[in-house]
Amino acid sequence: MSDASYRDAIFSTPLDRVARFSFDEKVVACFPDMIRRSVPGYGQILGMLSLIAQRHLRHGAHVYDLGCSLGASGLALAGALSPDAFRYTGVDLSPAMVAQARQTFQQECPEHAMQVEEADIRKLEYAPSGMIILNFTLQFLPAADRDALLARLFAALEPGGVLILSEKTVDADERDNAWRVERYHDFKRANGYSDLEISQKRTALENVLVPDTLDALHGRLKQAGFPRSMTWFQYLNFASLIAFKEG
Repeated sequence: MSDASYRDAIFSTPLDRVARFSFDEKVVACFPDMIRRSVPGYGQILGMLSLIAQRHLRHGAHVYDLGCSLGASGLALAGALSPDAFRYTGVDLSPAMVAQARQTFQQECPEHAMQVEEADIRKLEYAPSGMIILNFTLQFLPAADRDALLARLFAALEPGGVLILSEKTVDADERDNAWRVERYHDFKRANGYSDLEISQKRTALENVLVPDTLDALHGRLKQAGFPRSMTWFQYLNFASLIAFKEG
């Protein structure tokens, strides 16, 4: 996958009009580089998925990866778990992402049961699953649709199953939030993004990516039916939560 990726330069030149961000062919071509340079802790989150699965996933259970993009979460699981340990379904709304993910799985882990569907996760009929991954996906849904989706995912999880929810967050305290955002921009500058790129990307994501506070995310999980959730990872304004469906 890395051999076919390019450096993210989508917002490197001044644009007369910054279009709404979308996961199109241009983004697919540079997505691994974009994620590496703009999502703090992404590699650590991926690295923990298989360890979490080894502790909580019933052998042979089904795993959903919703908003799977190029399938990095699936590759992380396949790289650490045997082919009979799980069955995987990645779901994404972007045709370009789906096509590339399918090709990657065929090349990298052909012995594993990996499938990818092009679908709207709000409308999907969910099969019983032992693990559901939502890595930086819920934040792109309209806020009014998030609770209903989480309730459906809770219903789909087997007793003892887990939901991994990774999100960009906003802090309820304006001063603390400003500090996190400023340090996040420092993080992006340190990874080679210019002030122009940072500004234009932020404009493109306005009203496309709408973050919740950490407290709001835990509240959504509780309302969906999860009796217990915890923040297991945080790096600046990015966090990953795990919610348990007790058996």
